[in-house]
Amino acid sequence: MLRHDLRPAEGAKTPKTRRGRGIAAGKGKTAGRGTKGQKAREQVWQGFEGGQTPMHRRLPQKKGFRNPNQKEFAVVNLDTLSARFEDGDRVDPEILKAKGVISQLLDGIKILGRGEITKKLTVSAHYFSRTAEEKLRAGGCEVNKL
Repeated sequence: MLRHDLRPAEGAKTPKTRRGRGIAAGKGKTAGRGTKGQKAREQVWQGFEGGQTPMHRRLPQKKGFRNPNQKEFAVVNLDTLSARFEDGDRVDPEILKAKGVISQLLDGIKILGRGEITKKLTVSAHYFSRTAEEKLRAGGCEVNKL
């Protein structure tokens, strides 16, 4: 068998429908668009919303788009924990707020890895950066995820 002998299977390829070519063509007169109305007379573009301001014009244009579902965390660095807490202290969101380390809990607390940890603490937070978690465990601290 040679390349020029290859053909699609019988019925696999059908000829293109030629619309608007008379009654005998099967798709004549209204050419499958039904009768009357805007869609029968001309093509309506895809983003058309019936005269309502379309989505692409309602969204902000130049200054980016703020995701309404994005979580915002109150962040605390390791050097802050070392400065504010003593050996053996427990650190959790309520204590951080009571001591004035953070002003609001927002969607949770995230511990970041700036600085070194010099005291053995029990730290409970919603999220930890990879470096913060490594430094805490290396410093002998207990890490709890809420």
